Amino acid sequence: ILKWALKYSAYGILVAHNHPSGDPNPSINDIKMTNSLIEATGTIGLVFVDHIIIGKNKYYSFMEKKATYI
Repeated sequence: ILKWALKYSAYGILVAHNHPSGDPNPSINDIKMTNSLIEATGTIGLVFVDHIIIGKNKYYSFMEKKATYI
């Protein structure tokens, strides 16, 4: 993810994916990945905009929920 952001001189990144189950609540792996990306983007000077999970007619936004798990 970060390789492409750096390759294209991005200002920041927004990560989004779906949960085929329809439940947009983050899994423990989603939380771990988000924490890793927040830390990594800060280290290399990118802005971490958000991580959005799409479910059935619902979504979960880490930034909207102000979810901080670090």
